[in-house]
Amino acid sequence: MNLNGCILSLIVFAPLAGALLVLLLPSRKDSKLVHMVTLGITLVLFLMTLHLPAHYVYGGNGFQFEQNTPWIASPAIRFHLGVDGLSMWLMVLTGLLAPLGVIASWKAPAERAKYFFSLYLVQQTAIFGVFAALDLFLYYGFWELSLVPMALLISGFARSSNGTRAAVRFFLYAFIPSALLLVAMIWLYAKTGSFDYATLHQLAASHAIAAAPCALLLASLAFLLAFAVKVPIFPLHGWLADAVDEAPTAVVIVLAGKLGLYSILRFMLGIFPDQARIVAPYVVALAVISILYGALLAMAQTNFRRLAAFSIVSHLGFVMLAIFSFTQTATSGAIYQVLSHSVTDAAFFILLGLLFERYGTNEISRYGGLAIKSPWFATLFVITALSLIGLPMLNGFVGEFLILAGSFSVHPAWTSAAALGVILGAVYVLRLVQRVFYGELNETLPAAPDLLLREQLALWPVAVLMLAMGVASPVWMRAINEYTQAAATHFTPIAINVLAGGVR
Repeated sequence: MNLNGCILSLIVFAPLAGALLVLLLPSRKDSKLVHMVTLGITLVLFLMTLHLPAHYVYGGNGFQFEQNTPWIASPAIRFHLGVDGLSMWLMVLTGLLAPLGVIASWKAPAERAKYFFSLYLVQQTAIFGVFAALDLFLYYGFWELSLVPMALLISGFARSSNGTRAAVRFFLYAFIPSALLLVAMIWLYAKTGSFDYATLHQLAASHAIAAAPCALLLASLAFLLAFAVKVPIFPLHGWLADAVDEAPTAVVIVLAGKLGLYSILRFMLGIFPDQARIVAPYVVALAVISILYGALLAMAQTNFRRLAAFSIVSHLGFVMLAIFSFTQTATSGAIYQVLSHSVTDAAFFILLGLLFERYGTNEISRYGGLAIKSPWFATLFVITALSLIGLPMLNGFVGEFLILAGSFSVHPAWTSAAALGVILGAVYVLRLVQRVFYGELNETLPAAPDLLLREQLALWPVAVLMLAMGVASPVWMRAINEYTQAAATHFTPIAINVLAGGVR
């Protein structure tokens, strides 16, 4: 077996092996051994993910780097992994964010570091598994696995005594809909005799799933609910602000967005295309409400981590609007925006975390004039803020433009309302920059250094990536467009019309 035939298994399970290695390391006070070993593991992991775009065959049909072997005979469960234009770059993104999370957690207490980083690496296995799994049972195992280390990290390494409450809230919000998801998956297996995504996709495309339309709709809603909570979209966002406020920076980077949005694109639209069309008007309305509601709440915040939490609700509302507009332009923009937003948010939360480490507060009013004391900090923060608001030439602009352009042809009124969120986003982000870094210097702030070399080595490549994604988007769009084009050809004529925006 060559490397292409096993690379996905290596990527998925390498973090789990790394977690076991980290647990075996000695715990020494004031030692950075655990940090260094974990950083080395995540850097190797990132290099492994680069094998995927380096050997991806453009123009190839279906999934690549596939592993598809029987696992359990009854029920029929297969160990089926594979990636395509939708998931390949998400695998690379996860690999990129892993070492950034380690660097953002460099001040994790040495005596507890191995427990923190072992849970963090288990979380990486879960995320990789979600993106690579093509058997519903296998996918569900990774999906549920992602909940446990996340809840433990929020509870055990929270910033205040409210961490347990935030962790329990997150777990309940995510676990209860996931139980409904499992019921829907088992029902689907009972009707089709398969958990395999490719089989289910073909059956759905040919309308060959032998079930009543009402039952199919209920099953699709179970899928959608479980995924929408993880996005999150209004009104399922109640867990997010507390979790973001309490969680360590490394956890926040992977907390929201990617898993839910990917799962909607892969499984909701892939298995329930007609049902997706039925619920689309309602999801579009909720998406626009999320955009405006999240932006207005972000404007009202005095705590910058809670501001960032509500900005997630607003920004990912654009992605939901695009997905359920069913145009190729909007869908390509949605996938690109997931990548772009994840990169920008990683830098944003790392910078906010560094502010808290240096000055001990998340309250915006306590800051002011930091550009005088920390010019490198201010420079990177401004670049990140401009990316966040979608300035042309930076990564945030590409996906946002494609989303609005693609959605407007289907939902002109809703898209026009959503565009107001772009303006509101610029208001609260630029006001945050002004209050923290400009104006009169707050002399009550303790003395603190500018960005350290280690921090700059982590953040400057991300800033360069923001620019590269803004001016060289075809590098990423080539695979994404192949996915969106191929998706249309696998649907029946009525579903192709939906994807093309021809059915209202």
